[in-house]
Amino acid sequence: MKKYYFLLALLFSSLLINAQERYFLNSDTRLYTSANTSADFLGYFKYGAEVQLLSESKNGWYKVKADNLSEGYIPEKFVAKRLNARDIKVRDNENPLIEGDDNYYGSNHLFILVASLKARSQPDKNSRIREILYTGDPVPINYLPKNQEEWVNIGGNFNDEYSKFTLRKFVGKRPDFNTLLKDFDKLDVNNSTERKTIGERIVELAWNSDNATLTPAYQRYYEVVKQINDPKLIAETELNMAIAKGLAKHKKPEEILAFVKKSEFILKGTKTKSWYLTQKDLVKTFGKPTKKATVSDECGIYLSETFYYYPDLEASVDEEKNQAEITKVFINENNKLVLNQNATLDHSLTEKAFIEKYGTYIGASIKAPHSYSIQIEDSEFRIEFKDGKIFTIEIFFYC
Repeated sequence: MKKYYFLLALLFSSLLINAQERYFLNSDTRLYTSANTSADFLGYFKYGAEVQLLSESKNGWYKVKADNLSEGYIPEKFVAKRLNARDIKVRDNENPLIEGDDNYYGSNHLFILVASLKARSQPDKNSRIREILYTGDPVPINYLPKNQEEWVNIGGNFNDEYSKFTLRKFVGKRPDFNTLLKDFDKLDVNNSTERKTIGERIVELAWNSDNATLTPAYQRYYEVVKQINDPKLIAETELNMAIAKGLAKHKKPEEILAFVKKSEFILKGTKTKSWYLTQKDLVKTFGKPTKKATVSDECGIYLSETFYYYPDLEASVDEEKNQAEITKVFINENNKLVLNQNATLDHSLTEKAFIEKYGTYIGASIKAPHSYSIQIEDSEFRIEFKDGKIFTIEIFFYC
């Protein structure tokens, strides 16, 4: 009989551990090393954190797994299958995690403290790199370990598809731009290694701040790259300094819209009305498409879910209505975009010349180098450069 009960308990425990039900914390709490609030603790949970139950409740406590795979104990009273507005949150004033009320992120979070951080797919330095993150990026965190050398899940949940891991020491309160500038200015001018490290953080934080911070950030970083004397890095930094100069004098939305109001593609000598033409004219100019496909369009932003693909362009086509909408054009000697009578983007346009001419009209991001946007009402042109020359122009429609 004892053996029967023992096997039954094992079965229950196995079912509990492998259950697919999700459990959340309805309050701040901590992950304790044993079932006692006087015990040492491993880290901090914030309201809304998901946990996996590893045991049934015993004396008012559960053994659980946090989203960074750490195991410990939490009070049963804080575990719920769902959250609701009536939850009475007990806040932990020592918890370093920030709630979603600081205008940077909508849920529990901290910020990346270092430059070009590799977020891993598993809590293992040899696991796949899932994303590169930048100084000042907010990241969702629901459980924060105390140990600076432990891993933290910055994906916000247990889902393997979204989980991202980094070390605890690389996240914290949002860095202060002016403090970083002062830290840089205090360094020995001959300490190029440390100056480069701080300079990279300053530049990345500037991209995550007001456009006005980009110029002072790049001025300092440029000092370092000239000191290192890397020609490729110098050219790249000079280009970014030109982008910063344009963004500091960015045009108002109405000025940008007026600038591109009459824009149209010219494809093999055929003018489009904005970026529309008939399906018959499309086939007459480019022939039968090399590929036809159906693209799911849940937002209803395209003319049709039928797409024609050519070596030169891509288009959404409504065959019944004899309509075609250009979505992407490869810029070459046959294809160009005329923004207005004084501004044409053709195959001779270099990235440097583009920035110098149109830098005050564009959007840019450190996360998408050599790619720029120009707003056009409910959509935007996305302009990509390759090897210093214009490569493609895509019309990106807002959902």
